[in-house]
Amino acid sequence: MYGSPAVAGAPVVREPLHVPVAHLVRGGVVEGIHYGSVVVLGADRAVELRLGDIEAAFYPRSALKPMQAVAMLRAGLPLDGELLSLTAASHSGEERHLAGTRRILELAGVTEDDLRNVPDLPYDPVVRDAWVREGRRPSRLAQNCSGKHAAMLHTCGLNGWPLEDYLDPGHPLQRAVAETVEDLTGQAIARVTVDGCGAPLFAVSLHGLARAAARITTAPAGTPEARVADAMREHAEMASGSRRDVAALMRAVPGLLAKDGFEGVQVAALPDGRAVAVKIADGANRARVPVAAAALARAGIDPAALAEFAGEPLLGGGRPVGSVRPVRALDPAPVSGSRSGGDHPHARTPA
Repeated sequence: MYGSPAVAGAPVVREPLHVPVAHLVRGGVVEGIHYGSVVVLGADRAVELRLGDIEAAFYPRSALKPMQAVAMLRAGLPLDGELLSLTAASHSGEERHLAGTRRILELAGVTEDDLRNVPDLPYDPVVRDAWVREGRRPSRLAQNCSGKHAAMLHTCGLNGWPLEDYLDPGHPLQRAVAETVEDLTGQAIARVTVDGCGAPLFAVSLHGLARAAARITTAPAGTPEARVADAMREHAEMASGSRRDVAALMRAVPGLLAKDGFEGVQVAALPDGRAVAVKIADGANRARVPVAAAALARAGIDPAALAEFAGEPLLGGGRPVGSVRPVRALDPAPVSGSRSGGDHPHARTPA
């Protein structure tokens, strides 16, 4: 589809050979080290930088959601705009997310009771605290994957597929998702397990995840891939939340598509095919954000556009005494001038 490469063999399942990707520096002393792996792809999809183990099998967690959304569009899901962004979301549980999920369920002719994701409280701490104060209990609607699950039910209904077992890896929907994951990553799936929300989770490589993001952002206009990228970029808060770093990252960098995942996963790609993927071994968000920003700068993004993603300062006695610093291998390459998102229709001048 759309000039996809041949699918290669599955990545090797092994203990990942991670390396230091960030130092926790307090008072000029390295207090801790975050290990992980990073890959940076150029516009030609060649590997421009690799740190750690970018070829071992790993679970991208929610960074797979754009691929799951592409699979549903290929299967006939008729969503666009905010609702399509919500389909690929790890949302914060804000009212806009709950309302959007209800709308998808309504279009599907089903109810919240048909969802099979796990009940949970909203992901955003501010929203979650308000939810608890109001005496509200965990719900499937509030769980951060509810938009994806509602879209899965809608896709099943349109195709005449059974609804009750839509999360079974052998279900026609999940087989279609697996086929799309292999197509976009360019490699066979190494393992299948269950994600936190209950959906099948596929093991690929970090390199494959970056390739998939590049495939999505460079696809021709009107294709399922391009529709997903457009929806997520134009409605970044629906794909995450109003206080989420991934939404801020898409707002700050012209044309960027970005998706995070639990356990320290981040993927991002530009319309010209440049892409980065990050896995923090210990799952720490405090390292995920600055390492991802450093990888994007290494890919040629103007560091000034990424300044707010350098990481929160470490405090001592209430004042800054250190920070999380990406390793020097992630310093921007010495080039004449930094590239930006270019003249893509979503590009804008950062404030």
